[in-house]
Amino acid sequence: MIWIWTGFIAFILIMLALDLGLFHRKAHVVTVKEAVAWSAVWLALGSAFAVFVYFAYGGQWFGLGAAVDPVDGLINNGSTATEKYLTGYVVEKSLSVDNIFVIAMIFTFFAVPPLYQHRVLFWGVLGALVLRGVMIALGTKLIAEFHWILYLFAVFLIFTALKMLFLRTEQTDLNKNVAIRLTRRLFPVTARFHGERFIVRAGAPESYESEVPGAPAEPDEVVDQVQPGTLLLTPLALALVVVETTDLIFAVDSIPAIFAITGDPFLVFTSNVFAILGLRSLYFALAGMVRKFRYLKAALAVVLMVVGVKILFAEWLKLALGKHFTLWLLVVVVAILASGVAVSLIVERRNMNRVTSASS
Repeated sequence: MIWIWTGFIAFILIMLALDLGLFHRKAHVVTVKEAVAWSAVWLALGSAFAVFVYFAYGGQWFGLGAAVDPVDGLINNGSTATEKYLTGYVVEKSLSVDNIFVIAMIFTFFAVPPLYQHRVLFWGVLGALVLRGVMIALGTKLIAEFHWILYLFAVFLIFTALKMLFLRTEQTDLNKNVAIRLTRRLFPVTARFHGERFIVRAGAPESYESEVPGAPAEPDEVVDQVQPGTLLLTPLALALVVVETTDLIFAVDSIPAIFAITGDPFLVFTSNVFAILGLRSLYFALAGMVRKFRYLKAALAVVLMVVGVKILFAEWLKLALGKHFTLWLLVVVVAILASGVAVSLIVERRNMNRVTSASS
């Protein structure tokens, strides 16, 4: 079993190394065309992995599919494991879209240059992968020992869904963010960006480097006010801190959602990883259009509510829909998300037509 975990993690590390070390070695503005291409790559990899899941669990390769799934009490064969993986992938992918709205707000607040946004997202995703791994390991152990905790997850998901539907949770003044206030209290922060650096040392040449390569450097009062050699954080580091803490909040929502579908740690982890890895490219592909999908957040809330209800009525659903009831859940989730996108686009088009009519 350890070989499949080692192989998968090694594959992810190789992909990340290629991403940062080869394709994005030099800072550049990610175009929509490039983002769409990378989104297609990650989507293809995530979909292709479903084929591996089918054959691996069907043939019990590396010990996969040999244990009972603690969520539904079934042994996962090729088809049921694939259904759970794809459902988890779609749910986690859809919930990560909500993250895009927040990331766009963070970059706007800190005025992060487009040239360095990919760097923030890369390290943010890497931190998210480590965080999700720890939370998944903890969640797997809790569910294995205390099955009733699933019902707490269900109540939490339904509560979160209601909060998303009826409460305004956006925070516009990030200066009041606890993580930002604590970071500023512990470390001096430069007044401006210093290239793509998260940390600079006062008095070093890079402390006076221009934000944009080739442009003349501007004075940074914070650098001049501290002792030479003092380590300082840059606003890019503050943006990374908020991205990481935001993912922690989103993980609290998404981890219970995936455990509502399966308790198999390999399916939980792999579906999460592939959903998160495509977040960066998805952000650059959709960042300029997030405001058009005004009803997507409501659709995501409904998805969380459906998943929570699925936990509470799992036994009844198994009797009513058979052992492939996870497949029906996948269909329902996709239909809800598609409806949210469709309604958003229809309303956006109507508003544009009204503006056009009024101006003419």
